[in-house]
Amino acid sequence: MQRLFSTFADGLPGGGILLLRLLAGSALINRGIAAWSAGAHANLFFLQILTAAAGLLIVGGLWTPVVGVLTGVAELWLAFTQPETQWLAILLAGIVIAVAMIGPGAWSIDARLYGRKQLFPPDPNY
Repeated sequence: MQRLFSTFADGLPGGGILLLRLLAGSALINRGIAAWSAGAHANLFFLQILTAAAGLLIVGGLWTPVVGVLTGVAELWLAFTQPETQWLAILLAGIVIAVAMIGPGAWSIDARLYGRKQLFPPDPNY
């Protein structure tokens, strides 16, 4: 699993990655809610609800590389099937694929689950 992740950046780069994740995830969630309330076409509705669920995972930083690539592909599919929101879908696809390539950052669930751990040997005097 460690091969899927680059280093988990912290400090200002980690904050930038967190900001990217929050913006992309909230935009995906917003599009899913809009599709839900507008009653979109059945096939596209399922895809937008799926990308909204992926937005929740991106915000939390869980399974970021896999979810980012799958969401990017889904958004590109939406860009070709919905020409009225084509630029937003292309922009979101680019952002989530970039986050997938960069990694989730230090402030993510992935960093807690799969980040480098520091192990201490037991104290022989204890």
